[in-house]
Amino acid sequence: MFANYWRRGVKQKIISVLVIAALIIALFVLRDDYQPVLLFVRKYIFVILLSLIVLFFGLRAFRNSASTGRRLGILALLITFFALIYLVGWHLKFYDYMKTYNVFNDLNKVEINELPLTQNERIQPLRNIYSMANESVGETKDVSLPHLVRVDNENKWTMAIQPSEKYSLQQIRDDIEEVFSVSSTSPFPRFSAENRIPVIFSIGESLKFSRNTYNAVVQRFNPWMLINYEPGDTFYMKNDSGEWVEVVSLIKWKGFFFPYPSFGGVMVIESGEHDFNDYLERIAIGKGKYISPDELKNYPYLTKQNTLAQKVSRLQAESLKFLGGFSDPLPWNMETAVKIPNLASDQNQQPFVTDFDFAGSASDAYSGLYHWFGLEPIGAERTSLSFSVFVPADGTDKLYYYDHAAKKQGYAGVSAMPLKVIESRKEFDWSVNKPVEFRPYIKDIAGRRRLFFLGTISAIRESNAGQFDGAATPDLALIDSEYRDVVWIDVKHPSTWDQAIYDQLNEAWRASEGIGYFYENAETDEDLMIQNAVDSIMAVPSTNRNTEEIDRLQKRLDSLKSAEPKE
Repeated sequence: MFANYWRRGVKQKIISVLVIAALIIALFVLRDDYQPVLLFVRKYIFVILLSLIVLFFGLRAFRNSASTGRRLGILALLITFFALIYLVGWHLKFYDYMKTYNVFNDLNKVEINELPLTQNERIQPLRNIYSMANESVGETKDVSLPHLVRVDNENKWTMAIQPSEKYSLQQIRDDIEEVFSVSSTSPFPRFSAENRIPVIFSIGESLKFSRNTYNAVVQRFNPWMLINYEPGDTFYMKNDSGEWVEVVSLIKWKGFFFPYPSFGGVMVIESGEHDFNDYLERIAIGKGKYISPDELKNYPYLTKQNTLAQKVSRLQAESLKFLGGFSDPLPWNMETAVKIPNLASDQNQQPFVTDFDFAGSASDAYSGLYHWFGLEPIGAERTSLSFSVFVPADGTDKLYYYDHAAKKQGYAGVSAMPLKVIESRKEFDWSVNKPVEFRPYIKDIAGRRRLFFLGTISAIRESNAGQFDGAATPDLALIDSEYRDVVWIDVKHPSTWDQAIYDQLNEAWRASEGIGYFYENAETDEDLMIQNAVDSIMAVPSTNRNTEEIDRLQKRLDSLKSAEPKE
């Protein structure tokens, strides 16, 4: 057909050349639009090829068969085959099962025998920060989802102040002009001028067309990356020169049989205003500098940092259900199978990004930010803590896990925490207050390393069940995962938390563990100071008001005696 049209004349040839050129340009310029289709084929390549082969030979046999009964039999077999593909692969989630098993086999797993300590505890949960940030911007602005990152050697929540998705004109026209950078360790998160960093990004998560972060990053992919990579989470942080940059985590799909996601490095987008040259670059080759996982070590600001997409870390943590073998997670086994618990009232599910101190441990793990998971048994009624999982947040090719179940510690897991908190404060109105985001709090107290869960009480607006109302001084609770006791702590004085725990639980620990007395030195010194002060006051001799008069009279009596005549 095309050959006949081509031979008609010069006009048809010119039209054909122009149409082909336009198609090639569109194929190049619009690759961010059709890339999801390429990625879908990449993810399900094995199933697609298997289905096409079966379909090809099935239709071929159907056409070559002269018998009606035989043809009906072939159609029935084809329908049965594709029904089984759907039932087993999608409904029974066998495809996800195999994908997770491939992640498990590829994972560099390291078992640790001692829990690391937590440090730089963050006070507010993610959704409180998100709510308070939105309260601090105008009608035409939104904030991006907060992420905990390291900025100037301090853990901070960072998010972009971006054009609102309600106003399309601003999404097309405006830039990102400010970034929130709020301390995560302060009980008083402030969203005022000093924490609003003036910086311009012409690429953003809420911007339209080629200025959208997803589109700009995909346009930067080479042909190989176009079918194997996809953008993940977006972070805002400072580079080694002190300049603010936008860091997009990349997800790389590996394998042919049941492909699985892994950390694929990052794409770094520098700040800068939007101009015509910038526009040409975006639509032609995209924006950003690709840094592979092997090259991250050459950039100090990306090491021990939070750059790993949570989609990847969740699958890595979930893959530990295969520690008992390939068949252990199947319904008739599940002896050691585990899951990531999801709490219905918690809008921020695991992982919880936490700062851990591995100093002095036997492992080679760094001290810094990790994605933490508390895995529990598969059954909905089982809430014990089976594993603590520490996934390096900078994408380091290792996963550290601590096996609580094998050590028979009997710790309660995250799923058990909300009811513990609710039971401890029955006077709260728990219909509008929710205990959320139970992140780990691990400290050396009373001669032992102890695991607690730090939870925050967040109010939820009745008009919007998904909207948390963050408070500057929220109620905080620490729950001992072993003794199940709830300790309510003073958010304004983190230095007193450990002693508050000891004051409430020391008698139970002493009775159960036979421990000695702790925090006695400070109390004894204080008592001695008070006692010394009291002793000093008591040491002042009591005075008699008649002493001087008695002394005067005594002297006069002595003088009279001396004046008497001698016989």
